Amino acid sequence: MVQAKPDMRRRARELRGEGKTYDEIVAELGVAKSSVSLWVRDLPKPDRPARRVEHARAMAEARWAGYRRERNLERQQTKLEAARGIGRLSDRELFLVGVGLYWSEGAKSKPHRPSERAVFINSDPDMIRLHLAWLGLLGIAPERLRFSLMIHESADAEAALHHWAAVTGAPASRFLKTAPKKHNPETPRKDVGEGYRGCLTVRVLDSAGLYRRIEGWWYGIVVGANSAI
Repeated sequence: MVQAKPDMRRRARELRGEGKTYDEIVAELGVAKSSVSLWVRDLPKPDRPARRVEHARAMAEARWAGYRRERNLERQQTKLEAARGIGRLSDRELFLVGVGLYWSEGAKSKPHRPSERAVFINSDPDMIRLHLAWLGLLGIAPERLRFSLMIHESADAEAALHHWAAVTGAPASRFLKTAPKKHNPETPRKDVGEGYRGCLTVRVLDSAGLYRRIEGWWYGIVVGANSAI
């Protein structure tokens, strides 16, 4: 019995050297976890075998899979209910949405850089479609529109051009020269892969008058919102 502790300690250290966890050593030797900790704490913490890590991940995924499915279904139902609540936009609603969208995403004249031009840029196809619908509502003829692509030089510019041509329905003659963006390997990027299509710029030719009206419309919206408070 006197040798029991030294034998246990020696075996515990052997097991730890084999990569066993505290719980596994306790289960095999039938001793207290505090004793195991005392016996092996000077040993380096072993790396968990890859298969054990994968097993743990698989078990965690299995535990959370049902919950994730339920949450995803809940999200989709919420989005669908919200979408149904919008319905068809009236011309006035589209007009107001378009003004707000332009003022948040479009080019604006600055005191240090005056530029009264209606220029809109975005990477979201739905935003581009809405902007084009808004321009159509304002009576801007398609012939006055010019498009240009800004995309990283490492991406597939040709495929992106085909994508944006399908989104806008515009002929190739209205697309200006693509502006490639220099790639910096040290900068981490998330906009990569097949889904990356760059940003599309929509320009309205001879648009100084349109820009001034947009600025006035936005000011009117601000005044109207403040008066409702």
